[in-house]
Amino acid sequence: MNPKERLFKVLSGEKVDRPPCICPGGMMNMIIEDVMDIENVCWPEAHTNPQMMAELTQGMYKNKAFENFGVPFCMTVEAEGMGATVYMGTKNTEPRVTKYPIEYSEEYKKLKNIDVNEGRAKVVLDAIKILKEKNEDVPIIANLTGPVSLASSLLEPMIFFKEIRKKPQRVHEFMDFVTDNLIVFGKAQLEAGADILTISDPSGTGEILGAKNFNEFAVPYLNKIVDELKKYANGGTIIHICGRLKSIYKELNSLHSDAISFDSITSVRQVIDNVSNKAIMGNVSTFALENSDVGSLQTMCNSCLNSGVDILSPACGIGVRTKLDNIKVLLECTKNYSR
Repeated sequence: MNPKERLFKVLSGEKVDRPPCICPGGMMNMIIEDVMDIENVCWPEAHTNPQMMAELTQGMYKNKAFENFGVPFCMTVEAEGMGATVYMGTKNTEPRVTKYPIEYSEEYKKLKNIDVNEGRAKVVLDAIKILKEKNEDVPIIANLTGPVSLASSLLEPMIFFKEIRKKPQRVHEFMDFVTDNLIVFGKAQLEAGADILTISDPSGTGEILGAKNFNEFAVPYLNKIVDELKKYANGGTIIHICGRLKSIYKELNSLHSDAISFDSITSVRQVIDNVSNKAIMGNVSTFALENSDVGSLQTMCNSCLNSGVDILSPACGIGVRTKLDNIKVLLECTKNYSR
């Protein structure tokens, strides 16, 4: 069973020989400095060059880190395309928003629509096309920043979360606009050749929003994206939510994705006990990946597998200074695992 077949089957609920080992990209960054050095392709140049972007994600696969390709390597592409000012980072740091384009949610009409034919949105699409031309049996994962996280990258987060309470109708209008732009960018990635869609919404957590607001301001917009794009994502859909999930288990069941990915502070067994009809993905601590020894990581990975994850992956975006030998432990553990 090749990596693409294995991941497709897991996301469709079918049995496989062993769990896949992936890291989607996007917010769940998969690139490390060791592989930049091996491939002689580095950040920040790779964020704006499609050939370099494709070579970096291929490098992770070639060097036995993960069983997928995934671009981009940050969660600022959409925000920049809609008007935010972005610092592109360094070899060791990811891009980040440095200036918000609006001050209040009702100003959303001042924002630009994402143009997939220019800027870094086009870079991502061109990188996917390059990966698709290779015609390898490796799944290509498209990535979107979740709607709450994108909204709070366009508007100062404290103001955004305050306006959820004080101006809910205005925020819903803003969220509709944000979500429609995400659908355009997601569709373009899938039409360029990506197989699977991952939406990562680190700001859209139960801890930040609370169950009521998560249900009102996160779930409908996440589901709108999945419902609009699932016909293009022939391999399936994944949603990643950060933070503790205990307060929103009921709401997670109402998400329409094929898989749920989550942080290391959440128990795999509790998610399995409380969330049904979804592949469970996770959740090896990225702090441990960067700072622990190989033996400790083997124990953590086997614990995740024994707890019942369907897809083994880092719990969040991996640190760029994480050593390749540590990353390799995840794939080695899945290959040696028999449920």
